[in-house]
Amino acid sequence: MLEFRVLGPVEVHHDGQEVPLDGSKPRTVLTALLLADNGAVSDTQMSDFLWGDHPPATFNAQIYTYVSRLRKTLRREVGITRRSRGYEVRLTECAFDLRDFEEQAARGQSALAAGHYEEAARLLRAALRLWRGPALTGVSEHLADAEAPRLEEARIAALASRIEADLALGRHAQLLPELTKLVHQHPLQERFRAQLMTTFYRCDRQADALVLYEEGRRMLADELGIDPGSLLREVHLAILTADPVLASPRRVAV
Repeated sequence: MLEFRVLGPVEVHHDGQEVPLDGSKPRTVLTALLLADNGAVSDTQMSDFLWGDHPPATFNAQIYTYVSRLRKTLRREVGITRRSRGYEVRLTECAFDLRDFEEQAARGQSALAAGHYEEAARLLRAALRLWRGPALTGVSEHLADAEAPRLEEARIAALASRIEADLALGRHAQLLPELTKLVHQHPLQERFRAQLMTTFYRCDRQADALVLYEEGRRMLADELGIDPGSLLREVHLAILTADPVLASPRRVAV
């Protein structure tokens, strides 16, 4: 069975063996087709993904060549079809890590919303394990610039939800190192900051929680000219008033 991987270096595996793709251009064509989710990618759009604003005069012929090579490499398991000045790919019995991630993350989010925290943490953790590094590594910068940010946003959302489930299960002490690192990596991500404030509070470090809020408030004001959002403000007020809800794992959602 063929397995397509885009959540990290773009790779194709067949029965456990990696299939060579011969450079960034074929990887870019294949990845663009995979990300279209059974939709067609026009020749013009594919040209943008491959060459940006400076396509060669023969871009149609070159795209045709890359598609022909992919057809030969992927054999009968995958059909790449010409569709009205473009191409589309159909995956049947193939595995695709992005599709698996999205399905498991959606199930995890549903379990979290329903208050099934153990199930949510398990599903979201499994979804996040599919990531092997920055998504779309090995494709053109044009395709990566266009598509990688939305994939990274999906990863961050799943990660924040997994942490929310773990907080609801009372695992704040175990989360402290991870959340500290995440806030350092994503200083403007208010959900991570609110989660770390909650974690500090539950670890009897109220002063650290308040300092963390003030650091975030100053950063948002200096860099974006805005005030903290409702989530940060609510957690801040709960800490100031020693709201018992904040100390009750299963009743707090951040």
